[in-house]
Amino acid sequence: MTRSLRTDKTWILAGPTASGKTALALALAQEVDLEIISVDSALIYRGMDIGTAKPTPAELAQVPHHLIDILDPLESYSAARFVNDAQRLMSEIRERGRTPLLVGGTMLYVKALMEGLDDMPAADPQVRAQLDERMRERGPQALHAELQQVDPVTAARLAPGDTQRIQRALEIWHTTGRPLSAFHTTRSPQELAAKQASTIMLSLEPNDRAWLHERIALRYRLMMEQGFVDEVLRLRARGDLHPDLPSMRCVGYRQVWEALDAGADLNSPRELEATMERGIAATRQLAKRQITWLRSMPWRTTLACDEPINTNLVLDWLSK
Repeated sequence: MTRSLRTDKTWILAGPTASGKTALALALAQEVDLEIISVDSALIYRGMDIGTAKPTPAELAQVPHHLIDILDPLESYSAARFVNDAQRLMSEIRERGRTPLLVGGTMLYVKALMEGLDDMPAADPQVRAQLDERMRERGPQALHAELQQVDPVTAARLAPGDTQRIQRALEIWHTTGRPLSAFHTTRSPQELAAKQASTIMLSLEPNDRAWLHERIALRYRLMMEQGFVDEVLRLRARGDLHPDLPSMRCVGYRQVWEALDAGADLNSPRELEATMERGIAATRQLAKRQITWLRSMPWRTTLACDEPINTNLVLDWLSK
């Protein structure tokens, strides 16, 4: 290791899905004595490897990784828990004399880490059951429209098909009378400015969105070749998982699960292709939302991921 980064800074490598974050992080790890903290709400789950594009065992062996494979798919995680875990891990890594690098694209986690997060109310089974029933009767568009009325800030960043988060936002509204967005504003403007000044976030973003779309499609098709359908079948075979769990609502898993529920024969090239197209479209929508989140953070530094990246130049910038 030949480089060192300032220990008084928080280092974040962000970007939309398929933008090359893992490859760049591993390249940086060849030059800096660092440990990676995953900022990804899907990589936390054990047994979900192919569909999450989880780093391979060889990649995980190159540099210590954290917050990967920490939960069973039956369990849930939260932004508040991420903040607690990330802050603890950053402190421990620094005590070891190494640099913590946060890497991922779950921008809600980044926002919570930067802006703070009030204690979120626990789930209310009765309210959740009522929302489930309304979802079945009226559909996701109606609930999204309801969320727009009571919490337009949250509704603006959620796609109408993101039913899990829409229901959670409505649940919080009905149980507390406060919009979900109100729980993300605990730091004063002065505190937020200080936090931003002590954080360096490098964001991988494409100049040409078509480049990212092509990468997403190629990666999704490669996942299928690697056995993604079999991975979902193994998860279904457990018998204790269902499509409303946060884990099974991850992009890609949801589309394969729904196809299987609908009786699709994924050994049929035609039906497999249709399922892949739905998964690719959903992943592109995810990338669009991630880029929207990133653009709401003007303090970030962008790097074109659709151009060759010079690791030495990145390190020169990070070392300033």
